[in-house]
Amino acid sequence: MNVSIKTVDDYMSLQSEEVCVALENIRSLIQEIAPEAVEVISYSMPAYKYMGKMLIGFKASKNHCSLYTWNDHTVETFKAELKDFSTSVGTIRFTRDKPLPAQLVKNIVIARMKDNFDGKLKMSTL
Repeated sequence: MNVSIKTVDDYMSLQSEEVCVALENIRSLIQEIAPEAVEVISYSMPAYKYMGKMLIGFKASKNHCSLYTWNDHTVETFKAELKDFSTSVGTIRFTRDKPLPAQLVKNIVIARMKDNFDGKLKMSTL
């Protein structure tokens, strides 16, 4: 069955209750820290744009969930806080049994907002 995912609510409706709770927690934290960010579906997953650029995204997989930072330096910046999680370039994996700490998610979103803001400043000076 090919399901068309057009909104984050569409995406969430396809998840199990346990996964949905974990992802809703991430979603709420993003919306709290970046209320002006625009919620979109990108690469078939929930994502947020801030200042016209990708901010952060998340998705469910079979055995874990992922938070996507859309860059190659955020995971490195927070590597000490992420030592107990599986990571790769731009990706942080977590499970519903071992969620990302709320303050860490907030700090990552703030760092990404700063990246987008700084990028916008650089573009405006060209």
